[in-house]
Amino acid sequence: MGSKQKTAIVTGASQGIGAGVVQAFLDRGYNVVANSRNIIGSGAFAESSQLALVDGSIGETAVAAKVVETAISRFGSIEALVNNAGIFFTKAFTDYTPEDFKALSNTNLEGFLYITQAAVKQMLAQKSGGSVINITTALAVNPISGITASVPMITKGGLEAVIRSLASEYAKEHIRFNAVAPGPVDTPLHKDNPKEFLKTLTPMGVVSDVNDIVDAILYLTEARHVTGEVLHVDGGAHSGKW
Repeated sequence: MGSKQKTAIVTGASQGIGAGVVQAFLDRGYNVVANSRNIIGSGAFAESSQLALVDGSIGETAVAAKVVETAISRFGSIEALVNNAGIFFTKAFTDYTPEDFKALSNTNLEGFLYITQAAVKQMLAQKSGGSVINITTALAVNPISGITASVPMITKGGLEAVIRSLASEYAKEHIRFNAVAPGPVDTPLHKDNPKEFLKTLTPMGVVSDVNDIVDAILYLTEARHVTGEVLHVDGGAHSGKW
């Protein structure tokens, strides 16, 4: 193993898309640092010579610093970061509370900011490029009537906007910034939503599985000349009304 292997950081890694990404990176021979609020106690993964687990809310600066420090001390480098941690819930716009907004901002925006700043600093020191991927949603560009998610879209839209700015800012250093925007995905987030309803949210009438999203993340991680892109894996939902 050792530090010659590439190292990836994955947040929100204890279930769903995050857990799928962790396993896919491990299968490809990456070292991985996996984070979630309680990833150790969740039993999703066991630590190994190739996998380090870090508990804590990624919206806290100390946790973000610990994740990066763990990657460097255990594996010696950081080549990839997948900002998968996120929260999402729907309400009428006028019903969102200050507490709701703080929670969304803390996990979705601060959870991106601190870990990405620290990872990019390490990538710059390595002088060998790198990949950062945000997980957003098709709803950020194509709202669906009846899905009242206006305030969460402040955060998800911001995560799409920032990758375009950062792709330009760090292009010469070959640090690439991209996003994957899923439609409905068969994960614990949707365990209480009927499948037939979820199928109506895409023109193809499909619900993605975790592997569909993982494949997109792996592609962007290793696509050397792709940066500033939002890859929609949504059965065409971003294309407009259907």
